[in-house]
Amino acid sequence: MEQAGQQGPGSAGPEERQEAAGPEQGQEAACPEEVREAAGREEGGEAAEGWSREEEAGVEPAGPGGGEMAASEGGAPAAPAIWRRGKRRGNREGAKGKEKLREGSSGKDPGERRGERRLRDWLPGRHRDRYLEKYWEGAQERYWERVVKRRAKLSEQVGEDRVVGKYPLEKKPRCLRRLGTVETEEEEEEACRRKTSHLEVQQPQLWRPTVRFSICPTSPRASQQLLPCCLSSSTAIKELATMGDPDLLEVLAEEGKIANKVIDYSFQMSEFQKNQQSKDSIFFRDGIRQIDFVLSYVDDIKKDSELKAERRKEFENNLRKTGLELEIEDKRDSEDGRTYFVKIHAPWEVLVTYAEVLGIKMPIKESDIPRPKHTPISYVLGPVRLPQNVKYPHPEYFTAQFSRHRQELFLIEDQATFFPSSSRNRIVYYILSRCPFGIEDGKKRFGIERLLTSNTYSSAYPLHDGQYWKPSEPPNPTNERYILHKNWARFSYFYKEQPLDLIKNYYGEKIGIYFVFLGYYTEMLFFAAVVGLACFIYGLLSMDHNTSSTEICDPEIGGQMIMCPLCDQVCDYWRLNSTCLASKFSHLFDNESTVFFAIFMGIWVTLFLEFWKQRQARLEYEWDLVDFEEEQQQLQLRPEFEAMCKHRKLNAVTKEMEPYMPLYTRIPWYFFSGATVTLWMSLVIASMVAVIVYRLSVFATFASFMESDASLKQVKSFLTPQIATSLTGSCLNFIVILILNFFYERISAWITKMEIPRTYQEYESSLTLKMFLFQFVNFYSACFYVAFFKGKFVGYPGGYTYLFNEWRGEECDPGGCLIELTTQLTIIMTGKQIFGNIKEAIYPLALNWWRRRKARTNSEKLYSRWEQDHDLESFGPLGLFYEYLETVIQFGFVTLFVASFPLAPLLALINNIVEIRVDAWKLTTQYRRTVASKAHSIGVWQDILYGMAVLSVATNAFIVAFTSDIIPRLVYYYAYSTNTTQPMRGYVNNSLSVFLIADFPNHTAPSGKRDFITCRYRDYRHPPDDENKYFHNMQFWHVLAAKMTFIIVMEHVVFLVKFLLAWMIPDVPKHVVERIKREKLMTIKILHDFELNKLKENLGINSDELAKHVMIEENKAQLAKSTVYSS
Repeated sequence: MEQAGQQGPGSAGPEERQEAAGPEQGQEAACPEEVREAAGREEGGEAAEGWSREEEAGVEPAGPGGGEMAASEGGAPAAPAIWRRGKRRGNREGAKGKEKLREGSSGKDPGERRGERRLRDWLPGRHRDRYLEKYWEGAQERYWERVVKRRAKLSEQVGEDRVVGKYPLEKKPRCLRRLGTVETEEEEEEACRRKTSHLEVQQPQLWRPTVRFSICPTSPRASQQLLPCCLSSSTAIKELATMGDPDLLEVLAEEGKIANKVIDYSFQMSEFQKNQQSKDSIFFRDGIRQIDFVLSYVDDIKKDSELKAERRKEFENNLRKTGLELEIEDKRDSEDGRTYFVKIHAPWEVLVTYAEVLGIKMPIKESDIPRPKHTPISYVLGPVRLPQNVKYPHPEYFTAQFSRHRQELFLIEDQATFFPSSSRNRIVYYILSRCPFGIEDGKKRFGIERLLTSNTYSSAYPLHDGQYWKPSEPPNPTNERYILHKNWARFSYFYKEQPLDLIKNYYGEKIGIYFVFLGYYTEMLFFAAVVGLACFIYGLLSMDHNTSSTEICDPEIGGQMIMCPLCDQVCDYWRLNSTCLASKFSHLFDNESTVFFAIFMGIWVTLFLEFWKQRQARLEYEWDLVDFEEEQQQLQLRPEFEAMCKHRKLNAVTKEMEPYMPLYTRIPWYFFSGATVTLWMSLVIASMVAVIVYRLSVFATFASFMESDASLKQVKSFLTPQIATSLTGSCLNFIVILILNFFYERISAWITKMEIPRTYQEYESSLTLKMFLFQFVNFYSACFYVAFFKGKFVGYPGGYTYLFNEWRGEECDPGGCLIELTTQLTIIMTGKQIFGNIKEAIYPLALNWWRRRKARTNSEKLYSRWEQDHDLESFGPLGLFYEYLETVIQFGFVTLFVASFPLAPLLALINNIVEIRVDAWKLTTQYRRTVASKAHSIGVWQDILYGMAVLSVATNAFIVAFTSDIIPRLVYYYAYSTNTTQPMRGYVNNSLSVFLIADFPNHTAPSGKRDFITCRYRDYRHPPDDENKYFHNMQFWHVLAAKMTFIIVMEHVVFLVKFLLAWMIPDVPKHVVERIKREKLMTIKILHDFELNKLKENLGINSDELAKHVMIEENKAQLAKSTVYSS
């Protein structure tokens, strides 16, 4: 007979083992028959399904205590439970002799008592024990024979009557009939017999009670319904009678009385039943221990399956040694029938130990500092405010770093809820990332990330609180996921503020601070969008009154100006008024307000960054991150670095030996990394040149096609060859950007890993540098080309410059290149934002739908909380990195080229309003819960923002000076205009130079004779009849000087204002400084009082006597001092 806690010869391998973990795991690993019989079977299938699971698992049917008994591998945590069981066992053994000699109950007749005495006399002592054991084994064998026959008979009936699914549902015995699980009298009797068919008769341990728990609600009325039917047939007497041997009823009558008591206790604390468990339960099978983390894996049959199984076994054993408790869900209980789930629970001892290691701050006293009072403007913003219980879900506390030796100091009302779920999963992940799983190739291997990379485990994640569309039900804690979805992830709440404290509590400070930054950036964009929209409206209203556009559209002025061909041979001469509509559109963005808006955005970006410093400082205080040090998390050594290091070095600060990697081992990878980044940046430049070549080659095609096709005359009025080429080139460039970005993201992550960064901070910084440099070149190169290079080095008719001696350089529109820059910026910025939002929303939704569609093969089985989260998409360790990168790239579009497109802040504002809700929706509904991590700032991204802010001042100044037409107009207005009533009249004619057609080289001039001898082109050069013909005239140098003067003046004014604002605005607001000081003072006082009271208790000093003694000593000192002064 197998002892409890052992597996039979038919037990599965290490992947299917039913192991006990922790003090109560042993009672849960097996699946006792009493639970399966009560799980609501389908009629005709209960016996076949119920017993086959125990046979397959190799588990002997359990006794009245039920389940297997196994020693804990976790060490200390299991000791109290083992001691208690030993104590109870000793008590039972001590009372065993008395129970043997005790007479039967008064309800028995004298014949029964005489039969018992005769058998006790006939089988004294150990002979009777041996006889009972032998008889029990024989009775079990006979009973199993009947079970096999009954199962075969039922299988035949099932085959004749109906088809049963792969996992038929079970039915409960009649004791639960009134709950609607058993319907016939025969089912009741059969269920009750099976209910007691596992009573194991053992001496010296006759009955070993097992404490079981159930999350199913049981009322006193339900208990009264359960007990009378089952307890009447739950003794050892009924057990042996069921097996077909009623002759021993008299011998075991007294033992049956004890069994009744044990079964009463065990049945009332009935074992957790999976089919009764709520789908949203986040507890172990006992309904008590909360699931803090879940690992999953698929038992494949590949050649390395044995190695993976050994890794898992060693890894899980080491997890138990650290104190974690594990519970394994067999693949037969999973939805797809292939996946194992390892549920992990961190007991109190583990939590307090690692909370001290990680320096987690916990509350010691409720704060007496009131929250900020509502200002008059806050009442105006009432509609955008959230309810107070959502905005501030918990009161504020004074906190201190947790210490397991000073637990009395902290506000521990309930150990199960003292540590929030975010702190719990952070602690468990810390253990998982450092737990070893073996030695391979002479190196110690450890960390869950390495196991995930090798597919030893398929996933590792903490659980969500519950479903996002409904609140949780007891005994589950408050469903914060539902609250977040209701108040944050709904698109109808786009105008509401974000529940930032709730986001921080659920996802951790690192994700929380991203949404704080995104929300603050969106708020500041509102002011820039309003000013930009006002500038656009000004251009719209003044478009019809613009002198330059009027002259271009005038048939007597623009219609009489013959322009030189835009390409060689193929292109023909054209009239200036053909660009009438384009000139009007150009005025929308190229007007007097452009200069004002460029200066305004230079000041806005300074205010944005300075006020963000204040917001970040206030956030550090509110989220208790004032004393947070990066060493606690970001500066911890990466497990991959520790595994690869073969050298040790003394740390000058800690004076401890730590892993060290010499520089010479990294230099090759640094060179390789730099060469790869340079290669890909060169590839971006090459792709941009290819797009330029496309524009040059296609422009001639567009020009000739539009000239020859008479049906395009209506289209030609607003879609000129220049605009058509610019649109198609911008779209092509955007597609190339997305393709290059897709491949580079994967290459940069691989290169960064190969560099073997020492800490997480070094890893993120290295990856950020690579990704941002590439993205900067990839997204902005086309805009830089149009803004600062296109049309600047074209030459003049008869002396054009050529790209690769074949393609003539691109020319700008007579109104300037600003409209083309606007087109390029609009297409890339808008396309990226639309593509990004669609990708973020549709991609995880489609993946999750497909994963669920493949997994839901056994719809009658329970789709548990861990399986639901397993089917969600993983956010990944770089998920937040790409969110920051997307925001920073958008910030560049808004600031670097905003002078050419005043509506850029408005488009960014609309995108961010949608982005916040899309990110909230995907995090709460489509992604697994992320591991909580701490951060007190946005990190290296803040330095990147400062760099882009400085660069934006220069780029906008150059755009206004060299790309816009505002400076040449101002020079003409003040220096060359001769019309006092309309100073700008004649500007178009003044800005166009004259070229003699006869001076065209033969290979460039259009074919055919013309009735005009000159053509016009955009530049400031001497006419052909001048001795310095085609050289730059004096007006060119005046305009150039004005442009350089404007750049210098604008940069100095904006930088001066930036420095003044940075000096005037403190990084930390005054009220935050005062609150921080107050909190530090109160924390020190609370700690001092605690230590003093503890010292008094240890020394046994009475507080009144101590105060009296101190007063006497102070009086003595005062008296002595006064005596000295008087003498």
